[in-house]
Amino acid sequence: MRGLKTTLGALALLVSSVSAHAFDTRATAAYVADYQSGTVLMTKNADQPLPPASMSKLMTLYMAFEAIENGILDLDQQLPVSAAAQAYGGSTMFLKAGERVKVEDLIRGIIVLSGNDACVVIAEALAGTESKFARQMTMRAQQLGMTNSTFSNSNGWPKAGHRMSMRDLGLIATKLIKDYPQYYPMFSQKEFLFDPKESANRLNRNPLLGLGIGADGLKTGHTQEAGYGLVGSAKQGDRRIIFVLSGLTSAQARAREAEAVTNWAFRQFAQTSLGDAGTKIAQADVSIGAETTVGLELAEDVSMLLPVNPIEPLKTEVVYDGPVKAPIRKGDQIGELIISPEGLPEKRVALLADRDVAPHGFVSRVVAAAQHVIARINAGPAPEAS
Repeated sequence: MRGLKTTLGALALLVSSVSAHAFDTRATAAYVADYQSGTVLMTKNADQPLPPASMSKLMTLYMAFEAIENGILDLDQQLPVSAAAQAYGGSTMFLKAGERVKVEDLIRGIIVLSGNDACVVIAEALAGTESKFARQMTMRAQQLGMTNSTFSNSNGWPKAGHRMSMRDLGLIATKLIKDYPQYYPMFSQKEFLFDPKESANRLNRNPLLGLGIGADGLKTGHTQEAGYGLVGSAKQGDRRIIFVLSGLTSAQARAREAEAVTNWAFRQFAQTSLGDAGTKIAQADVSIGAETTVGLELAEDVSMLLPVNPIEPLKTEVVYDGPVKAPIRKGDQIGELIISPEGLPEKRVALLADRDVAPHGFVSRVVAAAQHVIARINAGPAPEAS
């Protein structure tokens, strides 16, 4: 294996350095990612299973949306409220046992009012009991790649074994936006008054809505065990970020930290074009070939999310098995370009041969054959035998 350092001048790199100023969050656990590219911008205890409080309601919502799309539930369908649902405290819709409530109202009640009781109504409709639904939540989470999530209930009420990691919360937030964009606008609803007699709980607790920074979701959470947390998303221009914070000490601290991390993620990083497909960036040595080198060109357009306030030089390397043995066809993959931004995931791009390279001696044999033919033509026809 041969590695070549390259200045990549042909890539027209506009960014000379790639390490952004790190965000030192006060949260005990955190996860920040760019939605479009999937680039993880910051983690802190991101894979540790922790009490998620009401942020775990996102999993209940995902399964509710899934059931609607599969025809199991309908937005206009009315579901019965059980005594078990009414018995929950904390944030509720003040549902009464025996009444029936539309699925759409229950979903808005979960999103805006963080209704513990509404979650139970959905859970019982889909699985019969909340405990059975919690087991289904755990199984579905595993299928979705959420490997550090186990559920003991539908709403995040403190209970042994009810855990999620910050990365898993970021994953379910991403999937909600991607898989169910038709329902996502509900997450930016600032107020939902379900029962006029119970107007105390009508406002969305997301502190970023309406601040003008592009925030449009998703879910807050708070228990004494978990502290104050938020799964948030914001969109500015063509970029969207997903972030998860947990373990903050107050609602005010949560609001400050959420706004700060949103501004940091948008201001410190920008999507940057590094080169177009077909751009020659290096060359590889050739053995047993009619030529001693072959050009290496990008197999695809290269664009990366990179910091806009540089600190460290961008690390790039061309790697290939060499020298490359002829014959070589134009478009053969010869190696890889490895781009390694400091503190961010590396990117690998295939490098292709920019031309054909024949085996050594092929050209000379062709010339000799041509000369022989020409000589015979010039000599004219052979004399006839007498």
